[in-house]
Amino acid sequence: MGNTDKFEVIANTYDTPERIQIAKVSSEAIREYLADTKDKTAIDFGCGTGLVGMNLLNDFQTMLFLDTSQNMINQIKQKISRFNIQNADTLCFDFEKDNLSDLSTDYIFMVQVLLHIKNYKEVLYKLYDVLNPGGHLVIVDFDKNDNIVSDMVHSGFEQEKLREDMLSIGYKNIQSKTFYNGSKIFMNQDASLFILNSQK
Repeated sequence: MGNTDKFEVIANTYDTPERIQIAKVSSEAIREYLADTKDKTAIDFGCGTGLVGMNLLNDFQTMLFLDTSQNMINQIKQKISRFNIQNADTLCFDFEKDNLSDLSTDYIFMVQVLLHIKNYKEVLYKLYDVLNPGGHLVIVDFDKNDNIVSDMVHSGFEQEKLREDMLSIGYKNIQSKTFYNGSKIFMNQDASLFILNSQK
């Protein structure tokens, strides 16, 4: 997946107070869309060091932490071991390169992941296949920001355009809203985060 090399390098120092705070706010936003999930499975997609998924562990029966960076996955394995977590597993895998036909789940959430994926629509197709019928894909990412010019990431997303892309894939019941504004949180620029909930 995009920028894996960069994440391999920063894995050990990733959990800064700022990132922990954004993860907490994002987790709370995701939780608003969860109902009767105690017997459901989830994937924290592009999980990094698992900051979001760890906050939501108790909301699900099981959680799979999935990332392309082995060093990030190693960080999560340490947390799982340290806190003796019983309902979590990890997988190092790149959905941009391969399909994973034997994987299925009820919920997938991806927080600040889509902006790193060059051909994000193709990955959204693959995630659709992974969802169980009626399953949810929840995306948290940056609103479109014209101040961001980068070869490494998208400059955020227009919620309506993303919604149209997802409808064309087959996602339905799509709702989205901006829920957070922060100072210098996106490539050192002020930015806002949206949450989008969709269903298969």
